[in-house]
Amino acid sequence: MQLISSDLHFDFIGKRKIAFIISAVMLLVSLGALAGKGLNFGIDFTGGTLVEVKFDKAPAIADVRAAISPRGFGNAMIQEFGSPEEILIRVQNKETEDSSVISNAILDGLSEAFTADAIEMRRVEFVGPQVGEELTRAGIMAVLVAMLAILIYVTFRFEFRFALGADAALLHDITIVLGLFALTGKEFTLPVIAALLTVIGYSLNDTIVVFDRIRENMAANRKRKTPESEVTVVNGSINQTLSRTLMTSLTTLLVVLALFILGGEVIHDFAFALIAGILVGTYSSIYVASPVMLSLANRFKQNEDEIKEMEARP
Repeated sequence: MQLISSDLHFDFIGKRKIAFIISAVMLLVSLGALAGKGLNFGIDFTGGTLVEVKFDKAPAIADVRAAISPRGFGNAMIQEFGSPEEILIRVQNKETEDSSVISNAILDGLSEAFTADAIEMRRVEFVGPQVGEELTRAGIMAVLVAMLAILIYVTFRFEFRFALGADAALLHDITIVLGLFALTGKEFTLPVIAALLTVIGYSLNDTIVVFDRIRENMAANRKRKTPESEVTVVNGSINQTLSRTLMTSLTTLLVVLALFILGGEVIHDFAFALIAGILVGTYSSIYVASPVMLSLANRFKQNEDEIKEMEARP
């Protein structure tokens, strides 16, 4: 059964200027959010103590803060976790304190305000600031190494302009996903870094499929007596692979949506990053990677023509 016809003639490349404007707006909003609000780094990166507490009835965040403020935790980050009855409390450790001292102080403060029977300590996690800094560097390096490796791989497999188009699409995707995390205030943790690397692989896979078809059609185009323009070849290649691109994205998205809805709070942000990455990655493989590659092809051709013109001068 074929849900999408393979004989499509959408003018994707003809609309690339509109797509560039849309991408520019999304990138500006994302960069503005990252510069203005910044990412809500999880304890993996900031270091500190995380305490998860379950109440018998949903408490008000203001009441929880009032209960632990006399203990010196008025600046703690407090948020719901999964259900209104479950609360996450994250605090920065002082040099002379360890996680057991902090968790006991928090539990004592809550017990006085809500009674001990109404509170259940679910878990306590501690990450030192040095470990947080190392994880931050490792996460950044993982993304940069992946981008560099992709640039080298696509250059050898295709051409340099294809590699630049692929990396432009990946940078576009990562920036927008990070911008969404900044806008929504969702916690940025190590699983989200894993989701970003997954998005890089997913988006690249879509882009490589399109680039493969473009290369095949360009080779066939050179053998014709009446060759078509590169714009026509690229546009036709995107249309020919559109069915595969959309069906792959749809089936993957259904699985990730199930994780997002049914997977629980622990993997909620991970699934959110994947959903955003799949949607943006599908868009970029059509409207960013190929149009950028085509724009670079025109630029390279212009440079070659200028060189030939200079060589021909006496």
